[in-house]
Parts: sequence; C-alpha cells; structure tokens
Amino acid sequence: MDQQYEALFTPWKIGNVEIKNRIVMCPMGGTSLFGWMEPNHFDKEAAAFFIEKAKNNVGLIIPGIAPIRDTFFGKWLYQGEKKFDELKEFMDEIHKYGAKLFIQITAGMGRSWAISSPLVPVHNNPILRTLVKPIIDTSHELASPSPLPSRWSDKITTPELTIAQIEEIVEAFAKTAYLCKKAGVDGIEVHAVHEGYLLDQFTLPYTNKRTDKYGGSFENRYRFATDIVKAIKERCGQDFPVSLRYSVESKVKDFCVGAVPGEEYVEIGRNMAESEKAVKYLQDAGYDMLNADNGTYDSWYWAHPPMYMPQNCNLEDVAHIKKFVDIPVVCAGRMEPDVGAKAIAEGRIDAMGVARQFLADDQWITKLIEERLEDIRPCICCHNACFNMAKYKGTANQQTIPDTSHIARCALDPRVMQSKKYKIVPAKRQKRIAVIGGGIGGMEAAMVCAKRGHKVDLYEKSDKLGGVFIAAAAPSYKEKDRDLIAWYNREIKRYGAITVHLNSEVKDINELKADEIIVATGAVANKIPVKGADKAIEAVDFLLGNKTVGDSVVVVGGGLTGCEIAYELYLQGKKPTIIEMQNDLIVSDKICLANASFLRDFFAANKVPVYLETKTTEIRDNGVTIATKDGKTMDIAADSVILSVGYKPAPLAPKAKHVHIIGDANKVGSLRTVIWGAWDVAMKL
Repeated sequence: MDQQYEALFTPWKIGNVEIKNRIVMCPMGGTSLFGWMEPNHFDKEAAAFFIEKAKNNVGLIIPGIAPIRDTFFGKWLYQGEKKFDELKEFMDEIHKYGAKLFIQITAGMGRSWAISSPLVPVHNNPILRTLVKPIIDTSHELASPSPLPSRWSDKITTPELTIAQIEEIVEAFAKTAYLCKKAGVDGIEVHAVHEGYLLDQFTLPYTNKRTDKYGGSFENRYRFATDIVKAIKERCGQDFPVSLRYSVESKVKDFCVGAVPGEEYVEIGRNMAESEKAVKYLQDAGYDMLNADNGTYDSWYWAHPPMYMPQNCNLEDVAHIKKFVDIPVVCAGRMEPDVGAKAIAEGRIDAMGVARQFLADDQWITKLIEERLEDIRPCICCHNACFNMAKYKGTANQQTIPDTSHIARCALDPRVMQSKKYKIVPAKRQKRIAVIGGGIGGMEAAMVCAKRGHKVDLYEKSDKLGGVFIAAAAPSYKEKDRDLIAWYNREIKRYGAITVHLNSEVKDINELKADEIIVATGAVANKIPVKGADKAIEAVDFLLGNKTVGDSVVVVGGGLTGCEIAYELYLQGKKPTIIEMQNDLIVSDKICLANASFLRDFFAANKVPVYLETKTTEIRDNGVTIATKDGKTMDIAADSVILSVGYKPAPLAPKAKHVHIIGDANKVGSLRTVIWGAWDVAMKL
C-alpha cells in the first residue's frame, strides 16, 4: 500500500467500540437493512450488499436510513421482532470480516419529504387524505416543527408535529435501539441534525417557529435531538455508542435557495458560530460521534455534491468544528483518499466518510490497498440512479414512486441492489456478436457479452473509444467522467474475447459476419428552424474544442448540456447568456435536484443572464434575436452562439430479429438508461 494512505488504516474508537480503519461507509437512502418504502422487514438484498463491503475492508458500515415509522401502513420499526433475529445472524457474519456496523434510524423528513406530484392533490384534499391515511399518512410524513413551505411542492404547507407525536418518536428510538443492541449491532446513528431533515428543522430558526418547549431558545430547538440520545442511553446503557448525522452549516439564503461555494451571503440556518456551540451541546447530551458535512435540502448540493462541487468540499468546515468536541468527527462530501488520509494524520478529522463510490465499485478499498487505483471505477456524481429525485418549477418530485422506492442503485453498475435482476449468467451457446459504436453503451454491451462467453467485435468509426461521452467529459470539472472513459479503455483490453476495430465505420450491417448485432450508434443533434441557425456552433463542437468562442456567448437551450456549457464558459472567464423555452432550467425528470439546483443557484448568484419561456427567432453574426412569452422581441449581442437543443436517435439500422438497438440510438436518455439498457440486451443473447 502506498504510504500516503497509511493513516486511513489505523484503528480508532467510538466510545468503547474499536474500528479497524478510518474509512466509514456513509448511509445512503435505499440501502436500509429494514427496507426503504415497503413495510419494514429484514432486507436480504441490502444484507448481501453490505457483506460484500465488509469482505472488502471497510471499517465502519452505516446502512441507509430506517424510518422509525413505515412510510406505508404506519408500522413502528420496533414492531415485529423476527427481523431483529435475522439481523443478529447478519451481524455475526459482518463481524467475521472485522467490520463494525451502526444502524441509522430517522425521525422523519418533515418539509424535506420528497412528495411526488400524484400525491400533492391527495394531501391537499381532506377527503382523499383521510381515505388514503391507512395506506400512507401524508400528514405524518410531512409533519414539521411548524407550518412550512414544502421543499418539493409550492402547493403544500406542512402540518405541525404535536408534542405527543414527538414523545412517541423518542420512545420508538429507545425501543428500536435496544432491539438493535440485542441483535449485536455495534451502535446507532440518529438521523439527523443534518441536511434539513426533521430533527434539523427543529434546530434551525428559519424552520422552527414553535413557542412550546421545542421552540424558541437554543436549548429548546435542540431538545428533540437531545431527548432521543438520552432515551437511547437510558434504555441501552451509557456505553452503547450513538452517532449523530450532522450538518456543520446550513448554507441557506432562503427557502429553496442555497449558497454556492465562495458566495457571500447571510445564513438563515445554522451558521458556524451556532455550530461551535451546538456540537459541544450535543456531545454533552450523550452523542459519541458526529458524522458530518454541510447543507440542507435548500442547499442540497453540499450534502449530495454533484460534479460541479469541489472535491473535499466540506473538509474545512468539518475540521473546524472538531476543535470544539472531544468525540470523533467524520467528514463526508466528495472525499478523496489522499486528502482524507492527510487530514486524519494531522488530527483534523478522525475518519473519512464515503458513500456513492461504494456503489460504483464495492472493491475500491481493496484496490487502494493493493495499489490498483487505476482499476477503481470512479463515481461520477451523476445521481442518475442513487438519488434521482428531480424537480423544476411548478412540480413536486418528478421521480416515479416505484423509482423512488428503489434509490441507491447505480447508473454505472445495474447489479447494485438489483442482484436478482442483473447478473452475469454464462451463455448456453457461444455466439459471435458485432457491436457497432464504441461509446459507453457499446463498450458496456461488449464487456457483458464477453463475460457471458461470447466473442465480440466492437466497431468504432473514430480513432478512440468513448463516443459522445468524450464531449460530455470535456468540461474542466468533469475529471471523474474522464477517469471513467480511461477506466473503460483499460477494462476493454482485459477481455481477449473482445476485438476492437477503430477507424472502422460500418455502413452495411449485412456485411458483418455475426450471429447477433448490437447497434450503439448514439444520437445526433437536433436542428432548429431558425433563420441563421447555420451561424451557430453545435454543443459537441464546442465541447470537443473543434470551434472556439468569443468572450460573450449566447447558449440556446437551457437543458443539462446547455447549462453545463454555460457553467464551463463562466469558469473560463467568459460571459454566457442562456435562452430557454421552458419555464425553468433543466426541465427533466432524469436530473437529481441536487445537481440541477446547484446550476440554477450558481447562475442566480453570479448574475448570469437567463431568459426563460423565450424563443430564439434569429441567429446573427453578432448575436441573436429573441421573443419573450409576452410577445416582446429584443436583440442580444454576442460574439458567439452555441446551440444545445437536444438530440434524436441515430440508429444505423432498424431493429430486427438479430439486430438490437441500445442506448441513445434507441431512445435518448441518461448514462443510466444507456448502461442498464446495454445489460438488458446483452444478458439475453
């Protein structure tokens, strides 16, 4: 092992529990050992998922949140002891590999509950709400410290949690923690004075307007969180460790408006001065560890950093609050092993928290130890499958309820938490398979086919593999995307069954000697019927550096690609302007709110001109003419114009008995649809 990582592999203690190394697998919603949105039970899929992590050298595992009360049908987590018997057998297995495990339990989400669009009218209609209450009690799920605007729907004001409900939750924590202790669980993590969830909402002045013993003063605002740890300690003993998921600063300017890195703003949530006081107060109440980062759902990109956020984005704030406590402090948020190891060696933090990298590659710690860093498949922070809750103006959570109930999957590896659906099964008969197109989808399909025992010819018309993802990975902040392309190129070479043909354009599939043909030829850019459109630069040409732009640039199209181009232009010191026909930027059900809200907040904070509900009517050499929704026209001067108005499938050949179309050649989507679709086809050949 490279000595720069040695500090990560030293033991440490949480209370009396010794952890073998300083790598903490942070909780991810959807990986609960008790299920997620279904009735609570012992979840065997999650159990198998964590056993693999234990086998691969993780020190401390914290599964995803277990709701203290079921989302559906309202059963309390402590009810039904059979699952705790199964949990005990699982804990015995986990301990065989030297790992420790804390169970994370959530008091609730409050205004952060990601209510989906179909449920909004149900909640707002008293009759419908009463009818569905035995199945899903939206009033309980949305219950907050005070009546508040929902983070997810501007049509909902949340109900206020009663003292009786608070006391019931506190008691349920103690009962559940005791059953977990009996099952051999090493500790409990309380969720959370963190990320703007229910307990955090109680602590924050802008979300807690109560006048009873749970509101007003500092002590009252933190009472719910301290009541819980005291109840757990009273029931389980003072030596039973209790961790707290904690946000150092809220990074919030207003409801639904966060503060981006480097921005000067007035904090309306928890600022550093209060955090310095709060961490000591929470420690004295009985918490044995702080599992820390920053942010709330109003500034979601701090707790769920997309690729636009700096690596190690929360380290400085977390390291600061460690000065005010004697208990261990863990830091999470795009942490890099070399930086985490250095911070631990210097005593600035006690351990490094990592979450979604475990989805992208569950063997990454083992590979780190074995000095095989190039073999680690990187997490690219896309949130396409692990937390794809999307929202734009006028909507609630746009993710479907079935998809919401299956978060913590991975866009890059469909086997994650779906081991029964996606798996490598040897083919009954070896076939010769031709894959046309060396983009991500084509490479993934080729590798799955090779793993199953087929012989594969992979044809790519250019001189390199990667396809359109090469352009997508071009912006300066897409270093992990570029790492992913490099990973694919190395992986492809491992398979003797795959023959790569570069500079080989296939024009007639009938000339191929293959039993099966997979068409992965991607998509082509849309054209717009606008005068002067030929004067504009296509998005891909800009990203690949084929064409340069001036200092002032109009970007026509405010979808994800257009916004990412505008962001890159701003980082380059240029002056972008965005023109978008929809009522918001990034109107898509495929882009997580954490990613989309960063870009929206960044443009607002940095005064990047954005014209919504606006059409481009002409493109000229010196700018564009636009028409707003009220019929007004105006000219915008610009040195260059970039078109980013979407794509349409470009399959080389139509689907047939032995011709299979995947990825964007079939339907334009996301990296998740490309990779999962490649598996869907390749598993059946």
